[in-house]
Amino acid sequence: MKQREQALILLEKARHDEVLVDEVLNSERVSDDTIGFHCQQALEKILKALLSLHGIRFRKTHDLRELIDLLADEGHPVPNDLQDIDILNPYASLFRYETMPHEASLDRREALEMVRRTREWVESQIY
Repeated sequence: MKQREQALILLEKARHDEVLVDEVLNSERVSDDTIGFHCQQALEKILKALLSLHGIRFRKTHDLRELIDLLADEGHPVPNDLQDIDILNPYASLFRYETMPHEASLDRREALEMVRRTREWVESQIY
């Protein structure tokens, strides 16, 4: 599969997570850990789309910091306002299978906004 084609597939899959979060953002029936999981998954796919576009190999990982660092190492640094997206890392696995601590809280709107800003940044490089 060509790099651009893989990048577009990953962006489309990320968009599915983003749309889901947008639909249930205000639902009290949907937990913060579920919202956080789908935001983290969207961000992971978006970063992997950019890595794919540039032909940068990456291992199977949910670690957003690792993906951000890979991009920076290859001359594609993430904008400063997106550097903290890795705060969603615990939602990929830890909070997915364990109870979130009571002191942990997710700003749902900010998490979704991080997804949108990251997607827009990557799309500006692809389209």
